[in-house]
Amino acid sequence: MLDILIIGGGPIGLACGLAAQKAGLSFVIVEKGCLVNSLYNYPATMTFFSTSEKLEIGGVPFVTVHNKPTRNDALEYYRRVALSNNLPLNLFEEVTNVKPADSGYEITTSKATYQAKKVILSTGFYDIAVNLDIPGEELPKVKHYYQDPHYYTAQKVVVVGSSNSAIDVALETYRKGAEVTLVVRGAEISSRVKYWVRPDIINRIKEGSIKAFFNSSLSAVRQTEVDVDTPDGKVTIPNDFVMAMTGYKPNFNFLAKLGIELTEDKFIPTYNPDTMETNQPGLYLAGVVCGGLDTHLWFIENSRIHAELIIADIMRKQ
Repeated sequence: MLDILIIGGGPIGLACGLAAQKAGLSFVIVEKGCLVNSLYNYPATMTFFSTSEKLEIGGVPFVTVHNKPTRNDALEYYRRVALSNNLPLNLFEEVTNVKPADSGYEITTSKATYQAKKVILSTGFYDIAVNLDIPGEELPKVKHYYQDPHYYTAQKVVVVGSSNSAIDVALETYRKGAEVTLVVRGAEISSRVKYWVRPDIINRIKEGSIKAFFNSSLSAVRQTEVDVDTPDGKVTIPNDFVMAMTGYKPNFNFLAKLGIELTEDKFIPTYNPDTMETNQPGLYLAGVVCGGLDTHLWFIENSRIHAELIIADIMRKQ
């Protein structure tokens, strides 16, 4: 029987593995996709808000030439950390069930069944997009994920949202020759947009390079056009692609299936902030999954401590 099974091979799952390894505990990291799968699916041009030091795990230095590391920098760093420390990784293996068993838990995956005394759930929130719930959202032209701006050259692109991801998409596609329209629910660009990017998008809107509808929402999508509900009424504009950068959410159904209690309003899971243990004994949470719908509360830099809290609690109880 394993001491710990870690669900999720992202940065915080790896941090938990490093802490477990240091404590001399037996463990396996199970990840349904590739190593640091969420980071892999980030836009190819993405730059982190944080400095490289704040993204370090396990005390391993993250050395970059620039102050703000890129997606590729992060992929290289976390891959080297995982492989150089010989972390036991079972990739492309999805956990389907976790149930109490003698002295711990039985974990069923798409490939095997494991027995573990403790389980750490570090699954993030990037796999399930928040839908618009409007007519036409099912059309192939509507995208909730974004990789590269070149694809949208000479296309009419509507970007929904005003967060970092939406603004990055708007600016990058505009600079590759797209005709970009922003649709924003609020009265202005979000204050959480990266401080060196926010003036750029505001100036592009002011000069008319990017059109923006504020206090507005996308209400319907059709093959060659979309409807936007604005303070002045409905506006129909020609359109080739809709980039619905409306955010993502954890797999709440999976959390509930495991017996983890969730709040009614924002689906924040129940856990002890001093140990990260949930209402299910021996089942721990780590990383951004702790925030429920408030996905902006936890990042790599402020949830790295979860690994130390969890392993310290497990060692105390042993």
